[in-house]
Amino acid sequence: MARLSAGLPVVLRIAGEPVILIGDGEMADAKRRTLERAGAIVVGEEAEARFGWIALWGEQADAAAARLKARGILINVADRPDLCDFTMPAIVDRAPVLVAVSTGGASAGLAAALRQRLEALLPMSLGALADALYAGRDALKARYPDFDDRRRAIGAGLAPGGAIDALAEDAAARVETWLGTDAAPVRSALVTIRLRSPDPEELTLREARLLALADRVWHQPGVPEAVLVRVRGDAARIPSDGPPADPGAGFALYLELA
Repeated sequence: MARLSAGLPVVLRIAGEPVILIGDGEMADAKRRTLERAGAIVVGEEAEARFGWIALWGEQADAAAARLKARGILINVADRPDLCDFTMPAIVDRAPVLVAVSTGGASAGLAAALRQRLEALLPMSLGALADALYAGRDALKARYPDFDDRRRAIGAGLAPGGAIDALAEDAAARVETWLGTDAAPVRSALVTIRLRSPDPEELTLREARLLALADRVWHQPGVPEAVLVRVRGDAARIPSDGPPADPGAGFALYLELA
């Protein structure tokens, strides 16, 4: 069996938009609740819409999918990733923060299990923290006019143990004080990581966090792609010539970060 593509996660803004829902029963009811919670207007098959959800089985699902695809409508079909233009992740809702877990349709059960773990980890106050940061964006820009300085300051503030640690229950209440505190600009630094093996699971928690925060990463030939994908998506990845000075020390990555 061919492996399913993981796809590209996106957030659809469908508030006030018509979306087609075909089907009935518990599955269709669950889809309807999810769509209406996002502000969508659920309509029938003949209506004009850009997206469609199908909660049918077997040949009925095949036929409904063919009809909507023929109209150029992007579709999600329950339990049929082979027919889907997009899949529905398991969602942790801390509005306006949404955390989505997707397996690309490989296992809804695994996505649900991971969502349950995240529900226990992420405080309900995350939404209030996002709102506080949004309200303080002008003050933050005034304090850090340079984009890179601003991003580093936010990263340092939200990091574990930071002034507005993202997982702290009272982080939202601390945002105003944090914005008003005089502090030196956050400067970048160079950090070296030496791989002990090509297995990304052997990265320490600190190393994985540094990879996720780095602005630029210089990496030697031979560093596995499975490790490099842990680097922040918009960070520069720069190949670096030459083997490790000590062949027994493992391949190295050089990280520029706050």
